[in-house]
Amino acid sequence: MKNNKAKFIILLIIVFTLTGCTKNLKDADGKVVQNPNTGQVLPSNILCAPTNEENIKLYNDTKKGLEEKYSKELEDGKISKKEYENKINSLTDVEKLVDCKKFTPASGGYEGIWTTVFVKPLTWLIIKIGELFNNYGVAIIVATLLIRAIIFPLTQKTAKQSENMKKAQPKLQKLEKKYANKNDEQSMMAKSQEMMAIYKEYGINPMSGCLFSMIQIPLFFAFYEALYRLPALFEDSFIGFALSTSPIKAFDLGHWYYFILPILVAVTTFFSFKLNSGASMNEEQAKQMKIMTYFMMVMIVFMSFTMSSAIIIYWITNSTFTIIQNLIVKRSNKK
Repeated sequence: MKNNKAKFIILLIIVFTLTGCTKNLKDADGKVVQNPNTGQVLPSNILCAPTNEENIKLYNDTKKGLEEKYSKELEDGKISKKEYENKINSLTDVEKLVDCKKFTPASGGYEGIWTTVFVKPLTWLIIKIGELFNNYGVAIIVATLLIRAIIFPLTQKTAKQSENMKKAQPKLQKLEKKYANKNDEQSMMAKSQEMMAIYKEYGINPMSGCLFSMIQIPLFFAFYEALYRLPALFEDSFIGFALSTSPIKAFDLGHWYYFILPILVAVTTFFSFKLNSGASMNEEQAKQMKIMTYFMMVMIVFMSFTMSSAIIIYWITNSTFTIIQNLIVKRSNKK
């Protein structure tokens, strides 16, 4: 069990080491640049050229302001010539970016393992599906379903493990009672051996429960970064929802129907967590896990108010797929 925990920690470290981060565009005063109409925070590490005139102007004005600031710092001796050149070269120049329709995973050159292997290919996939359906909202849904279909064998196995754990629960509870007041080393070793025997009987891999999370975490980060850095999403909408607009910004504009998005996030997240929860814990542990689950759900729903509609659509689609998958597994196990 200790080895399994160590492996999980190592995998978690690898995931967070590989994942990159999005960068907000900031003006000469250090303020984050936003589109005043949509509330979209513009990324500085945009992947391809925007076509929206307002966004292009925001990028160009920001670049001009920063060039003037760095030139002044150079004249005043606050920065060296080399520092000045590095700062100028790091500025976002939308005029030099490739057209989104011509974007490929190789566009922009190598940007590290995370961006090159995960983010750019996913961005390219979303662009191509968006062109096929002439809508990037549909592209997000289709891309999400396509990826979940590809990893379905792995996530299905995890869901089956959860169901097997529930079947093994009566024996695990008896085991807990058997060793309730025995804390010596010999008893703990015997308990561990008997527990592993129960796991083997029901075909349970203790680490399999971590598999779903290990897949979900990098997928969410990859989708978030791909959607955030793809300007086409700033400029499209889906069934009346601007993909770049968050519910909280929509409320400011008087678009109260955006409230349906956090509601759908709450519903799909709740049932996704509920159906994906295992039963390998005693009563006290189950109670703590329930509290933690509700806390996470509240946090996700709260965060959804500030997420762009594009990210929310991804989350709802992904959670809905998880719900359907687990219902299928439950039904097949009853046969």
